[in-house]
Amino acid sequence: MAGFVQKGLKNILQKNPHDVVFLSALRTPVTRAKKGGLRDAYDHELLAAVLKATISKFPSLDPARINDVCIGTVLSELGGSKAGRMAANHVGIPTTTSFSTTNRACASGLSAITHIANAIAIGQIDVGIGGGMESMTRNYGSRAIPTQLWDELRDSPVKDAKDCIMSMGITSENVAERYGVSRPDQDAFAAQSHHRAAHARSSGLFDAEIVPVTTRWVEGEDVKSVTVSQDDGIRPSTTVEKLAAMNPAFKPNGSSTAGNSSQVSDGASAALMMRRSTATALGLGKEIIGKFAGTQVVGCTPDEMGVGPALAIPALLSYTGLCTSDVHVWEINEAFASQALYCLRKLGLEGKMDHVNPNGGAIALGHPLGATSGRMVAGLLGEMGRRGEGQVGVVSKCIGTGMGMASLIVRE
Repeated sequence: MAGFVQKGLKNILQKNPHDVVFLSALRTPVTRAKKGGLRDAYDHELLAAVLKATISKFPSLDPARINDVCIGTVLSELGGSKAGRMAANHVGIPTTTSFSTTNRACASGLSAITHIANAIAIGQIDVGIGGGMESMTRNYGSRAIPTQLWDELRDSPVKDAKDCIMSMGITSENVAERYGVSRPDQDAFAAQSHHRAAHARSSGLFDAEIVPVTTRWVEGEDVKSVTVSQDDGIRPSTTVEKLAAMNPAFKPNGSSTAGNSSQVSDGASAALMMRRSTATALGLGKEIIGKFAGTQVVGCTPDEMGVGPALAIPALLSYTGLCTSDVHVWEINEAFASQALYCLRKLGLEGKMDHVNPNGGAIALGHPLGATSGRMVAGLLGEMGRRGEGQVGVVSKCIGTGMGMASLIVRE
């Protein structure tokens, strides 16, 4: 790992043969669980779509050159890595390519991307794919909050142990109450997310990152083929007034609602990564779109897990020798408006909203747990590309059970 993390903006912007670089970052549309266009698709079906699009994007790249695939998933179909491995082999990634899944709750996809980046950095592999998949339609429920648990944990005298299965909605309420994030502010933040996402969708800003998915739509005994090409959770007509009329979702007198919280969704994502020298040797140097520049993960108390980015981002900036002013675009996951606003205030970013989630976030786009990080990386790279070469961006997630994660990415 020596020499992998470059310290300071000047060094981070330099291009070196050992850099870990992105050649593509793609995703499926993100659609509403149980109601949206991908409701009848399997998680590994969505993964197959983005993996196939990834290898098809580079005809000169022999899929056998891909050494490893790591996919973040929280509520895995079939359990473990079986379905994902099947999907990879099905679309033409050979059996010589290794495969794994990883689960770090909402940051599973970012953990997968970091795993591949670190493996490239230390010379373990040359080429890899990191991403995520999630069908919350099919798998959300008892797999998200366990109903079967060792009694000694369920009744543990250690509060933080018991709080690991606290409803995420209650953690949102805790953040709002403890740090004074008001309901009107949450609703205003949520409305902005929808308006930004609606503008981005209508302007075609998501088109390059989205892989259309042809799947089935089932209505009773009627099964038809549909092609889904756009996110369907965005509500362009959302207003603060409409959001203010919604009832609290988690506590009778709470401030978190279905309207100012992230949506339960389905989707998948994949990013092709390799060492810069490998990309050059394979004739793909001109295809490089960004550089991975480091990740940090920190822990926090489970009952306010949403504060995670406010802890992970400073750790990342310290780790890379940067200041907040060095970062041009921020993608901070909107698990709940309460925690996103708290983090922005703690980080001093509330006055720089043109640079934070400029094309909306999970409140509007949805949050298919394992896949969201890849969606954010794809969106970050696209937005920085529109703003110009040399842009520096951060992707950050809060994580159920009490963690925060943040990664630094440079656009080329």
